[in-house]
Parts: sequence; C-alpha cells; structure tokens
Amino acid sequence: MSDFERLESAGTDRVILTRGSDIKPVPIDWLWHYWLARGKLHILAGAPGAGKTTIALALAATITQGGRWPDGTRCNVGNVLIWSGEDDPADTLVPRLMSMDANMDRVHFVTSAEVDGVTLPFNPARDMLTLSIEAERVGDVRLLIVDPIVSAVSGDSHKNAEVRQSLQPLVDLGTQLDAAVIGITHLSKGTAGRDPTERVTGSIAFSAVARIVLLAAKVKGEDGEDKRVVVRAKANIAPDDGGFEYHVEQVERLKGIPTSIVTWGRSIAGTARELLAEAEEEPAEERSATSEAVESLLRIIGRDMVPMREVVQKMKAEGYSDKATRTARERIGVIVKRSGFGKEMCSYWKLPASAVVPTDAEEEAPAVQDEQPGPAPAASNADTSTSAPKKSRRRAPAKLAATAEGQAVDEEAF
Repeated sequence: MSDFERLESAGTDRVILTRGSDIKPVPIDWLWHYWLARGKLHILAGAPGAGKTTIALALAATITQGGRWPDGTRCNVGNVLIWSGEDDPADTLVPRLMSMDANMDRVHFVTSAEVDGVTLPFNPARDMLTLSIEAERVGDVRLLIVDPIVSAVSGDSHKNAEVRQSLQPLVDLGTQLDAAVIGITHLSKGTAGRDPTERVTGSIAFSAVARIVLLAAKVKGEDGEDKRVVVRAKANIAPDDGGFEYHVEQVERLKGIPTSIVTWGRSIAGTARELLAEAEEEPAEERSATSEAVESLLRIIGRDMVPMREVVQKMKAEGYSDKATRTARERIGVIVKRSGFGKEMCSYWKLPASAVVPTDAEEEAPAVQDEQPGPAPAASNADTSTSAPKKSRRRAPAKLAATAEGQAVDEEAF
C-alpha cells in the first residue's frame, strides 16, 4: 500500500503539529517551591519503616490548613485526595492526619469504585477516569497521594514500556486537576551506594516519568537518637540537591489512639548520594565488628573448600552470631558449592580467587565429625555457584544439619 493509499484509508485521522512560536512560555506552578510542582508527578521512596506515608500525610495536613512547609514558607490552602492500598483510613491515616492538625473537611479518601453497578475496591489502573470526574466535583485539589504507586501499573512493574503506559493516566490526571501527585514506593534492597534514582523499586521508568524524586532514609545519629532525612534525588525542573531532617514521633492526641506524626528539623545541603551515604553509613562499632568477622572467616576457610557446618561452628566458637557470619560471607563473596542429595546433601564454602587469605589461615579443612556427607565437589573456578544460589520455582524446606557439637544449623540461613 502506498503512502497516499494509507492516508486515504486513515479518513480524518491526523497528527497535530504546533509551531513553537505559537506556544506561550509559562513558569512552573509550585505548590512548595522547588519541592512540589502542581500538575507534575513526584516519587517518594524509602526503606520500610522510614516513614514515607507519614511524610506524605504531613505534607497533606500542611495543605489542608494552609500551614508552613519545612522551610518555613507559607502554603496556600487546598483539598487533598488520598488513596492507600496498604493502610486503613480509620485506624491509621485519619489518626495521623488529625494528630498533625489537618482540616479533615479538605481530606478525601478514595475508598471504592462502582463498576457496572457493582461496588469494587478502587483500582488505579482501571478507575482513573471516574476518579478525575469526582475530583473535579470536589474542586481545588492541590495534592493527590497514591500509596503505593506500583498499584497504578496494570502490567509488569519492572518493564519500562508497561510502567510508562500505566503511569501516563496518572500524569494526565495531575495535569487536568493542576495538582501535585505523590506516588509512594520502596527502595530496592542491597542498593546502598548506587545512583539514587536507580534505587527505586521496579523499572527505572518510575524515576524517569516523575519530575521530582524524593528519597527518605532512617539511621541512628551520633547521639543514638533516631535520625531521618528526606532528600531530592532527581529534579528535572528544580535543583536536585538538598534535603531536610525529620523525626517520626509517637503521640496519643486522640484518647486511646496512639499514632505517629512527622516533625521537621533543619535543612541540609549536599547531593542525594552524599546525604544518603552519610545517613546509611554503618556505625563505627558495627564496621569494626564486621571487619573482625570477615578476617575470622577468611582465616577459617583459608585456601581450602570447607564444609559450611564446620565453618559456622568455628565462627560461633569465636563469638560470632549467624547474622555476623552471613554478613561476612556476603562481604567476601564466598562461593557456595553443594554435594549429594536429600539428607546426604552438604554445603561447602570456598573463598573467591580475589580474596586475600591471612598468613595464619588453617592449612587443611577441619574434618566433620559424626556425619558422612556426599563427596566434596571439585574446587573448580569454572563452577558458577555463588553465595546467592539461583532461586528455584519451588522452595525446598529448610534443612537442619547437626554440627559436631550437636547444635542445629539451618543451611538455608546461610
């Protein structure tokens, strides 16, 4: 089919082009200057327990009462829409909002949807159009909170194209309402030190589609008190550095209903990577303990392939917990090999070629008493087994192996 024939078959369909000179420049409409932009999508990510939802509710409370932002600037009063697929409004969200002096007449919870006359739980991936109609009726909506943002994705949250396609209706809703949209999500485990935007759980599209990405982190300060920071990890339309300290406090301002609130601390300077690195830095005592455990594990394994049960028992004898042994194993990158089947299966640990073995390491692997495991596998560097064995579709029950001293060792715990 020729181009002309394709145009003929398209009927009235066409692509609309707008000349650049016909577009009038407009400034960003800031809800909170450089932090929350009206009509834009924002991501608020953090580890479990960082207080992400409470942070979002604190911002919502500020909007409903026309209060002050963490930097002291005044906020214009407005309405807020909240959808949460994880927390109950009655026993969790409302007590938090009321304890932070929110004007509850300006808070609207998305609780359910009617589809073909049937009341169903609200589904962001399905009900965005009807939500936009109800939001227009409420009027003056300044903020929409979606918790968790992954619920707006109808497909695979790890696939770039599917995430972008699913987030677009949410972006369009924010534009239509001229409201800031905050999507709450988690940080991926084991990503400390990486680029902050790459740490958001799921596809990189979550960070790419959002105009501003905020990260929340929790640590212990030098005085032992809980220290938390929220920082800008990405901002296409504003500075992408700086942050604020905050505190999550437990209060009981409603009789018989204890709840948590956020109070804001001082502003902090620096990039997200710098601030998070400082916030997530392992305390000196823990670093020292881990280093000592690593040194002991290197010495015990040495240049041999040693039965895991024997290694664990020797680490315990030197005063190290199972957690300390696991941490040391992960830090070193110990190679795990298995031999035998069923009750006869035995795991062996071997150091990677890059490991530096202490000069006083044991020359021979200690014998395992009172057991006859399958033959030790060949210590070949070609073996692709690692400290994190490939996951199978079916999880086998944990195996409790008796050590020489009769104590049980959960092989899967290591």
